[in-house]
Amino acid sequence: MRKTIFKKLEAQGLIANYNRLRKNLPPKLPDRTFIWDETFREGIKAATVYLTYVEQVRLAKLMDESGVSVINVGFPALSEDEKRTVKRIMNESFSNTTLVASAEPTKNSINACLECGIKEIVIESPINGLNLQYKLKITREQCLQRITEGIDYAKKHGVTVNFTLMDGTRTPLDDIVQVFEVAANAGAIRIAVADSVGFIRPLSMRYLMSRVRDGLSEAVKKKVALGIHCHNDFGLGSANTLAAMEEGVSYLHTCIAGFGERAGIAPFEEVVTTAELLYNMDTGVDMGKIYRIAQSAEKAFALPIQFHKPIIGENIFTHEVEEEVEEMMSQPLVYEPFPPEIVGRETMIFIGRNTGQTLIQKLLEKAGIRASPRQMDELFRRIKGPQESLDKGEAQMTYYQVKKLLKELLKGYTMDEFWRLVEQVTRQRPKLQKTKKG
Repeated sequence: MRKTIFKKLEAQGLIANYNRLRKNLPPKLPDRTFIWDETFREGIKAATVYLTYVEQVRLAKLMDESGVSVINVGFPALSEDEKRTVKRIMNESFSNTTLVASAEPTKNSINACLECGIKEIVIESPINGLNLQYKLKITREQCLQRITEGIDYAKKHGVTVNFTLMDGTRTPLDDIVQVFEVAANAGAIRIAVADSVGFIRPLSMRYLMSRVRDGLSEAVKKKVALGIHCHNDFGLGSANTLAAMEEGVSYLHTCIAGFGERAGIAPFEEVVTTAELLYNMDTGVDMGKIYRIAQSAEKAFALPIQFHKPIIGENIFTHEVEEEVEEMMSQPLVYEPFPPEIVGRETMIFIGRNTGQTLIQKLLEKAGIRASPRQMDELFRRIKGPQESLDKGEAQMTYYQVKKLLKELLKGYTMDEFWRLVEQVTRQRPKLQKTKKG
């Protein structure tokens, strides 16, 4: 139904759909795509967000039921709490999805995954000069050896391995191809580029992924699948993910509602809906469950989804009557991009302060109701009343109180506050060098 509605409208000459023009269809699109969820790896990096075990399992089960292919359940080496949570989730039963966990290419990090009973891991590492110099503090050759040894160690313990190149979109092309060759030859079955700080734009993403694809040896192309992981710092997470898909990338990393550290990563609902409806791609996801998943995530994260957010925002399928109701109801697609039922939603039409008195009079007449001028004035006053009688200053005060409460809920310790806390607890003054500002 979801993919034929537009064809029918086109056939009737009611709309033009430029997405279906042959010249606009990317020739390198994969046969199908797989959604790789990062909600428990990236989503919980949103400032001091905390999910209970019950909340994590509920979300994971919903994603499993919806057909999400891969769920990254976390980074066991991060802490003992993280390790315990991952281990418990591994004891749950899932029907459709593969559970994976992240690790650095070190024995300790990989062992943390093994201790959880993880059967498939993601080894993550950067390799560009910035990270080698300031984060890893090793040479490029040492980094490549580290990655090779990490994958080999995991494989020897019977674990399926994926490899993600962190900060990949700021890494020289030759280095990307080389590290992917190394990872694939060591035994990784999927290799992904991470746009870790959301620094690339769609056309550049297409250029990069096409060069990476073409640069890999034929042997590697045959045995590995490509993935993409895009952060949303410039608001381009979804666009970059889809640009990579246009160049043949089949594993698309997403997060429910785009939650995550800083601006989050490509939103699950945007990537799935766009791939299915605008590219006619099969993602394997039951789109009818998208809204329910988003609502569950909003509650668990205690982070409000903005009303104007694409696909899952409250305003997307909501319309104030400004014309005949019958006209709006007879074909909602005049006002909407696709039937909301596709993503588990419905059209909401309401009478509000901008609805004209003449239209209200017509609605009553069609319903067989005759209202006197006085009754019409009273009806119109009551319709407009709630907003006009609202004390906007009071409403704004309430809003800022709620916002303050959310900030307090999410608040961690700044570095200055942390060191003051350390001093209070240890009764020792930290010896810190002040960093220069400028």
